[in-house]
Amino acid sequence: MGTAGASTAGTAGERRQLMNIAYRLLGSVAESEDAVQEAYARWYALPRSRREEIVSPGAWLTTVTGRVCLDVLGSARARRERYVGAWLPDPLPDRAEWGHVQGVDPADRIVLDESVTMAFLVVLESMTPAERVAFVLHDVFRYPFAEIGGVLDRTPAACKQLAASARRRARDARASVTAAVQADAVRRVKEAWETKDIAALVELLDPAAVMTADGGGLVGTVLRPIEGGARIAHYMVAIADKAPGLELLERSVNGRPGLVARSAGTVMTVASFDVTEGRVTRIWAVRNPEKLRPWVLDNRP
Repeated sequence: MGTAGASTAGTAGERRQLMNIAYRLLGSVAESEDAVQEAYARWYALPRSRREEIVSPGAWLTTVTGRVCLDVLGSARARRERYVGAWLPDPLPDRAEWGHVQGVDPADRIVLDESVTMAFLVVLESMTPAERVAFVLHDVFRYPFAEIGGVLDRTPAACKQLAASARRRARDARASVTAAVQADAVRRVKEAWETKDIAALVELLDPAAVMTADGGGLVGTVLRPIEGGARIAHYMVAIADKAPGLELLERSVNGRPGLVARSAGTVMTVASFDVTEGRVTRIWAVRNPEKLRPWVLDNRP
């Protein structure tokens, strides 16, 4: 049994953890903020006597946040079928860049680690909602299956099976190269892109590379993935030809080396990369301006 004061103090410190859970479950900063806000609204809607009976407010809030996210994931599939072009998770700047955003609570910043790389989040998108919840809560945040069962309304054994199935899908999403190797590959892509060197780009891209772009129907971009290193190289040079004055910057994207394209001080594209054996195998380019709101960059080159 805790006092009301203890309960309030306990809930106040949970927001960052809940945001980290929600973003990994939903891949959207705005949807994560809404899910956490809904969990807190439900907490404060409880009678005071009921809140005082809850021994672990954090566990209660985690369960509710997980259930809200589960509902969102269920409806998101239908919404994303109506989405114009490919849907990609929100790209995240590093903590220093995020700090430039007006009104962002430092406690709400999302921890950047292997579980938020674009490659990992894209694999999470391929899972069923229940698989994603079981896997993220257990494998990333180390919640026991008994607690996860409370979120999913399933037995611990069933939750364990869901996590195992998800784990098999996620096995290949871990970064295959160090950040330094990826940074070198991204730097060379940037240099070749800036000089419109198609031959150099083709050499840097895996022959079976795939580029996926997300404009959300709000800006022009390819609606389907581009397959093949040569086709991607020609497309990248065509973009450069159409956008004179476009500035390419090396920045951390979801905790891994990436590129940001800026024009007249406004971020136009944030690109994430997957690199294997020194060559780029995947490019995820987010151009939807609604997903680029946290990206207010300084003037570093």
